[in-house]
Amino acid sequence: MSESKLILKENPTLKDFQAYVADMIKERGFDQETAAELFMLFLEECGEMAKAARKLQKIHADKNSQDFHLDEEIADVFIYLLDICNYFKVDLEKAFRDKEDINKKRIWEII
Repeated sequence: MSESKLILKENPTLKDFQAYVADMIKERGFDQETAAELFMLFLEECGEMAKAARKLQKIHADKNSQDFHLDEEIADVFIYLLDICNYFKVDLEKAFRDKEDINKKRIWEII
């Protein structure tokens, strides 16, 4: 495999990130993943993100466990989220804006 030719433009929009991930997945040969596989990979990365956050908060962890870096794990979660959005043809920016319009009309109570 040769070095990637993909370029993410400066100051990318969410659509740019989503398009980049679509191209990245194809370039790396992961474009045949099933929905179930994507969700399992996404959840695995969420677990690694939680483990990294736990270590940063000095919450008990096995000293022999793998070292995770929170920023890298958050990036992995973001990548898989965008991959899932692409799989289901969800425009994440539009979905976010539509959902936030609904949420703005709700009355939020902390119980």
